[in-house]
Amino acid sequence: QVQLVESGGGLVQPGGSLRLSCAASVSIFTINHMGWYRQAPGKQRDLVARITSGGDTLYADSVKGRFTISRDNAENTVYLQMNSLKPEDTAVYYCNAYKWPSTNWGQGTQVTVSS
Repeated sequence: QVQLVESGGGLVQPGGSLRLSCAASVSIFTINHMGWYRQAPGKQRDLVARITSGGDTLYADSVKGRFTISRDNAENTVYLQMNSLKPEDTAVYYCNAYKWPSTNWGQGTQVTVSS
């Protein structure tokens, strides 16, 4: 079981930036991959970005070139840097960690992009 604690959400104007953090309760070297998902009201939860233990990354087409996922192994933390935010990025963002054979979720953090 991996405990995940997210932080960094909030209200930002269109074109602004936010950085989300996800701190894991175990060494992230032992986690196969970690990622960020988001869920808007009335919609399904979708993958935003993912990073493997080897550092390989994957992004949803809608965020490519605007969002960057990274990891700090010493801090057991994964980050999501979000730039050029759009109103359609508004959602609850969830951190995810797959450590075989279990999938673990954080509690979610709200991101609202509005003027």
